[in-house]
Parts: sequence; structure tokens; C-alpha cells
Amino acid sequence: MAQPVAVEGRRARNQAVRRKRVLEAAMALAAAGGYEAVQMRDVAEGADVALGTLYRYFPSKDQLLVAALGEWASTLERRLKQKPPAGATAADRVIDVLRRASRALEREPRVTGAMVTALSSPDPDAAATKNEVYETLRAIISGAIGGAAVDSPDEVVRVLGYVWFAALVSWVGGMAAAGLMADELEVAARLLLR
Repeated sequence: MAQPVAVEGRRARNQAVRRKRVLEAAMALAAAGGYEAVQMRDVAEGADVALGTLYRYFPSKDQLLVAALGEWASTLERRLKQKPPAGATAADRVIDVLRRASRALEREPRVTGAMVTALSSPDPDAAATKNEVYETLRAIISGAIGGAAVDSPDEVVRVLGYVWFAALVSWVGGMAAAGLMADELEVAARLLLR
């Protein structure tokens, strides 16, 4: 027999609340100590959920951290809807988006480092979540391009994503100073969106 709609709605809300607590606990641990500090047992304890419940939501630490990146990207997408990117050209708007995103990531270097490490992981459990993050970021960049006439927009977005990832890895790995990531992304956007 099917559950009444009210029961299923309440269950879904409770799951969403637990999931949010789990992501917040993981981010707090990452903020305190980076990737290595995010231990599943500590996340479960911090979120006040059973370890088994945590593993049902996220089978691996990498999937958990990539999901946190997905939440971050969704938050960015909502903020961009509230305050759309500025600029007269597609390149200007994309650069505005990338600079805003870079500043947000640079404010939390340990969290960003943990998420980038997870994004770099070969963990097969995280692949679907990685694709969800990519789709959100693709939508953000495509939205900034808007209706501008751009040759091969999907390829432009994909290449910008690759440059962004490389810039993140350089910054997280200590090979580039804060702020340089946004500068590199601006160069790429201007070259691709002439």
C-alpha cells in the first residue's frame, strides 16, 4: 500500500534536513583541516546521524565533498539569478561570473582544496555527482553568455570549465597566488569569446 502524500512529504523534508546537516558538518571539518580532516565518522557525529545513514546518502568521502561543491554551485546559480552578471558582451558577463565565483572559492581555501581534491578523485561513486556539478556550472556559464552569437558555445563552456579546473588545481596546490585564478579565467574567456 502506498504511503499517504503527507507522510512521504514529511519524509522527504526530513531527509533534506539530514542531508543539509551532513554537508554542513563536512564543510566545517574541511574548513578546520582540509580534505584529510573530513572523516566519515566525524561527519556523522557532527551531523547527528548514524554512520549507516551517512553512507546511504554518500557512499564515499569524495562523493560527499563533490556534493558539497554541487551545493556551492547551486548557491552561486541562485545568487546570479538575484544579481545577474554585469557586462555589455558575453565575455564581460562570463568574466564577471568567473571572478565572483573565484572570490567565493578563495574565501574558503581549505574547503575549496578539499572539494578540488575530491573532484580529482577517480572514485566511481562520485562520477554521477561530478556530472551534476558540471551541468550546474555549464548552465551558469551558458546563462552568462546569454543569447550572444558565439561559435560552438558548448565547446567554449567545456574549455572554460577545463581552464577553471586547472586554475583551481594550481591555486589549491600553491602554484598560483590568490587572485591569479580569476585573471587566468579572464584571459581564457576573452580568447574564447572574441
